[in-house]
Amino acid sequence: MNEKNSLLAEFEGVVSGHRDGHGFVIRDDGQADIYLPSNEMRAVLHRDRVKARIVRLDRKGRPEGRVTEIVERSEAPIIGRLLQESGVWLVAPEDKRYGQDVLIPKGATGTAKTGQVVVVELTEPPALYGQPVGRVKEVLGEIDDPGMEIEIAVRKYGVPHIFSDLAMAQARALPDHVRAADHKNRVDLRDVPLVTIDGEDARDFDDAVYCEPAKVGRGKGWRLLVAIADVSHYVQTGSAIDVDAYDRATSVYFPRRVIPMLPEKLSNGLCSLNPGVERLCMVCDMLVNAKGEVHAYQFYPAVMFSHARFTYTEVAAILQNTRGPEAAQRKALVPYLLNLHDVYRALLVARSARGAVDFETTETQIVCDEAGRIEKIIPRTRNDAHKLIEEAMLAANVCSADFISQGRQAGLFRVHEGPTPEKQEILRNYLKAMGVPQTISDNPKPSEFQHIASATKDRPEAQQIHTMLLRSMQQAIYTPINSGHFGLAFEAYTHFTSPIRRYPDLLVHRVIKAILSQQRYQLPELPTPGEAHAKLSKRLASRAKPAGDEPAKKPSVDTLAWQAAGLHCSANERRADEASRDVEAWLKCKYMREHLGEEFSGVVSSVTSFGLFVTLDAMYVEGLVHITELGGEFFRFEEARQELRGERTGIRYALGSRVNVQVSRVDLDGRRIDFRLVSSGDDLVLRAMRDKGGSAEVGEAKGRPGKPRRGKGGGSQAPVRQVDLSPASEKESLPAGRKSTGAKKMDRGAGRSSAGKARKSRR
Repeated sequence: MNEKNSLLAEFEGVVSGHRDGHGFVIRDDGQADIYLPSNEMRAVLHRDRVKARIVRLDRKGRPEGRVTEIVERSEAPIIGRLLQESGVWLVAPEDKRYGQDVLIPKGATGTAKTGQVVVVELTEPPALYGQPVGRVKEVLGEIDDPGMEIEIAVRKYGVPHIFSDLAMAQARALPDHVRAADHKNRVDLRDVPLVTIDGEDARDFDDAVYCEPAKVGRGKGWRLLVAIADVSHYVQTGSAIDVDAYDRATSVYFPRRVIPMLPEKLSNGLCSLNPGVERLCMVCDMLVNAKGEVHAYQFYPAVMFSHARFTYTEVAAILQNTRGPEAAQRKALVPYLLNLHDVYRALLVARSARGAVDFETTETQIVCDEAGRIEKIIPRTRNDAHKLIEEAMLAANVCSADFISQGRQAGLFRVHEGPTPEKQEILRNYLKAMGVPQTISDNPKPSEFQHIASATKDRPEAQQIHTMLLRSMQQAIYTPINSGHFGLAFEAYTHFTSPIRRYPDLLVHRVIKAILSQQRYQLPELPTPGEAHAKLSKRLASRAKPAGDEPAKKPSVDTLAWQAAGLHCSANERRADEASRDVEAWLKCKYMREHLGEEFSGVVSSVTSFGLFVTLDAMYVEGLVHITELGGEFFRFEEARQELRGERTGIRYALGSRVNVQVSRVDLDGRRIDFRLVSSGDDLVLRAMRDKGGSAEVGEAKGRPGKPRRGKGGGSQAPVRQVDLSPASEKESLPAGRKSTGAKKMDRGAGRSSAGKARKSRR
């Protein structure tokens, strides 16, 4: 948009408040967000829909706006602590983006007591010269009550957590076990030694596997069975359970608690492939050749009997030592595990040939005590058992996508597009600045990323380079328009393997069943995506634009319905992730309050114009070293190299730099942890100044004592962000450490379910 023409242009969007009282309007048209100064934020609240006009560019070059009309007030409840100041009752919002306290009239506090966490319903919106007014709608309890962080998160992010009475009544009416009548028109697989392989703390099991050697064409190969719980048999389209499941779209996993997509009778009972009981399933039956290629496949409904419930640790031990105690206890099933391992190694060959991206990263697990407090944070190791299941699920998902495409039916694909041109350019500049001889083409392939990762794996900056590779990727979404999966290097990919906890998988099952019965699946009437999807709609708007001058084809009503369903599921997947990260951030802040003043070693995990984010080695917790804590000189942020460089000494802080820090401040409400650099003395500064021509990179503890000064690019006030987002513990995400630093969720495998402490993959 021309700068002159953009001024005074009016637009509509949703307000996104910030902790400093300023805010932004997220425009519906997908153009740049509009900055709102503090005086414009007085009459509006976070999540309000407004019309605004661009009036000028501020000193940072941001388009500054003025609200011209409040289109719609957000009906989302506000969660906060009830306080009394000078005889006046008010609620201080837990989400600092609201920026204003809510006044509570006498008699509107209900049974709430001072200091308790409450849910507030607004009765009067804010005005230019008046605060918002509300009433206490619900009392959650004391701030230190066990599980309070989860109660806050589910309401803060609007996560549905109570099933409707009608859905619960339908669940209670379901049988307690598989009946003889349910066997009709199903393949009987009860004699096939299918087994489940999951984490130690898993409570629901939605996938089982079996493998045997088979002749494929003229060569050797394997027959691989992936059996998935047949949720669609019990959850009928448009039923009360289905409506609730669609509303949730996914199960939400917190430390010590799960908010399931389906009532427990289904998620942990009828639809869980528990050992020793009959269960209904949908099967992807594949023939895999020695090159790891799926030579043929078929889908069919079946009845099965799980012969064992294995854990990843147990299977890894058996594969490592077939004469060990674990193998002795499972002697009859060991040959089938070895077959699974053989087909896994073949599938790895195919993965390598495709050039799929596969970076090894550190995933963590939060271990809590009975009161819900963190005891420790430990790294989670992916062994061959994890990877074996992952590859089997990947194969089934690819077959599902192909089956839907061949059946010429609408459905949801899991799409992961390549990097945008802007991100490609940022990555090229970074690789050039780091002296990496390899780069990416104008139309990059996944193999190019994998090649760069392999070529740089032995460099000291390997972690830093791999992080930038990951951050250049986009997030995977659900859509009826298939454009492939970039990260996994598949032409078509969908989600078939976790219908207990993901609604898109349930839809895929229904479409597959419709194709098998030569019918056409019709989506029920679904709610129109609303405010919660505004951000995602904006992010995806650019993808929908046709190339060149070619006019866009008007989508059919059926396609529009599937697009709405995909948008809903994608947005609610992000909602679940945000709620989970918020809870983890709360727990980590409470954990680090016990370590105030203590010193730790760590590594720089992100660099910004206002400081460094450092992840502690021993505790896997991240905090901010503000630029004012870096010493008595100006620091310039160099985006191409992702580093802060001191103008006088030449000291530089980059991704992967090792530092020593002290825990200086913990803000529980803001989910923020602040660190202070611990200096090792002036010898480092002297060395850096001697080597200023080449600039010394920060080593174990870089910094210099002296009067703090703001570095260039820091602005008058550092942006506030949630800093305590742990590396994703899901197999799918190929995490770069934290989502907030730019790493996008990219599917890594097939996705499985767990109702335990550890979330599983959400591929």
